Formats: sequence, C-alpha cells, structure tokens
Amino acid sequence: MRVFVTGASGWIGSATVDELIAAGHQVTGLARSDASAAAVEAAGATVVRGDLDDLDAIRRGAEDAEGVVHLANKHDWSNPAATNAAERAAVETIGTALVGTDRPFIVASGIAGLAGDRPGLETDPNPFVGPGSMRGGSENRALDFVDQGVRSIAARFAPTVHGVGDHGFISLIVAAARQHGVSAYVGAGTNSWSAVHRSDAARLVRLGLEGAPAGTRMHVTGETAVSTRSIAEAIGEGLGLPVTSVDPADAIDHFGFIGRFFGMEMSGDSTATRALLGWEPTGPTLAEDIAAGAYFDVRVS
Repeated sequence: MRVFVTGASGWIGSATVDELIAAGHQVTGLARSDASAAAVEAAGATVVRGDLDDLDAIRRGAEDAEGVVHLANKHDWSNPAATNAAERAAVETIGTALVGTDRPFIVASGIAGLAGDRPGLETDPNPFVGPGSMRGGSENRALDFVDQGVRSIAARFAPTVHGVGDHGFISLIVAAARQHGVSAYVGAGTNSWSAVHRSDAARLVRLGLEGAPAGTRMHVTGETAVSTRSIAEAIGEGLGLPVTSVDPADAIDHFGFIGRFFGMEMSGDSTATRALLGWEPTGPTLAEDIAAGAYFDVRVS
C-alpha cells in the first residue's frame, strides 16, 4: 500500500514509518524542515515538503496515496485556537481528497474526556464536536467522512506514548520534579493515565490501516490505568527525590500547562481493540521505562 503519513519525523510518526516500511508498504512523509526531510528519507520513505498550514501539499499527499495516517499536530499550548484550527483544516483536506475511494484514513485522537471516573471505552463517543472544540473536533470530523466512502479510523492514543527518547508529557513531569526538588502528583493522585510503548503504538496503527473497518475507534492503550501517584513515585525513586502532593489549585504553577492534564482522569480500555485487530502489547510498561532511566537523560528546553 502507498501510505501518506503526516508527522512522519515525529515521536510516534517515525516509529510508524519504520513499522509500515518493515511490513512492505511504500511510505511518503510530510516534512516541514530540512532536518525532518532528511530523517524521513533516511528511514526509506519519500518526502513531501510542507507543514500543517500547507493544505495543497497535504492534499497532494492524500490524493496520491492508498491510505493516510494523520499524526501531525502543532501542539502549540500557547495558542490552542490556532492548533485546533490547523488540525481541523488538515482533516477536512485529507477527508475530502479521499471521498469515494474507500481508502483508509487514520486520524490521531485522544482519550481525554471520554468518561468521568472510569476508563473510556471504544464505544464512548468523543465529546469534542465542532471547530472550536479540543483538536478542532477532528475525530468526529474524520468519522463524518465514513458516509462519503472513506474508511476513517480514529486512533485514540494514551496520554503517554513512552520510550527512550520521549520528549512528551512524562518528560515535562520529570523536568518539574528536577526544578522543584520533589516529585509531585495532583491532589490524592488517584486519577489515572493510560500508557503505551511507542513500538506497540506504531504496530497498532499499521494493523488499523490494514484491517480496521470504517468508523472504528481504536484505543492505543497498552496499560489501561496507571495512577498518577504511582507515576510520581516512580519518578521520585529514579531521581532520588521525595514524593508529595500538590493542591489542584497550584498544579499549573508547579508543573506548567501539563498540570492541567496530570490532574485529569485520562484512562482508556483497549479490550475491544485487541479483539478486533489481534493486537497484544509487548513493550515495556511505563514504570519499567522510568525505572530503566528512559527519562532521566532527557532535558526539556
């Protein structure tokens, strides 16, 4: 299959490109810089130059492909409105390019907000609808294209896709622990995050691209629910720091923007996903990666 991947040089995207090529697919990756283009080419993929604001490049990539994996996101936490608008425009551009083709279109999404005090399920609808909502309502917008002959699939990623080299949410929590001299959790620390190893996430993306039916919501969660207190304890043990609670009112002051999310329930069950696609995670757990030092050589600038 000829596959177009946005975010091809990113943390999840680069692993996905490797996974797809190893399985015999031909990959074209969107790259916004010379460094990104070099990384995509080094992996054995073809490059389309452009970014999320270059809708012509995105359209060309989608039209020339037999399947699309959309993983790119601006992640500009200082301007979420612009991030959401770019995400929605990219999804609409890809979906429109694939109308009537029955080609697969995987769109990255998340599990935040699916359920209140329990792990979200694949059957739980995404509550974010419309351009002004989180991620521009991109999951629901992508699934709108199912009725127009697109095999749209939502990939709901765990809040931490972990592994050596990860500069995501866990690295920010580690940075806060170093800065303050304590490894903290929010409130009682009883809220939970799902987690998945990067290699397992990439493999599920490939399986979904190859075989998930139109309208599928995949939960890319290797561990359903890891308490945030246990995450803080693992970080504290690794850094040799005391572990403490931070009042929810002080979470953003302590952690930065990630404090908003570290106090949220962001857990998701993947039982239905595993049964549908025969996916079984085999990579290290989050605690194992932290204990092995995966995050302690990472510096966040």
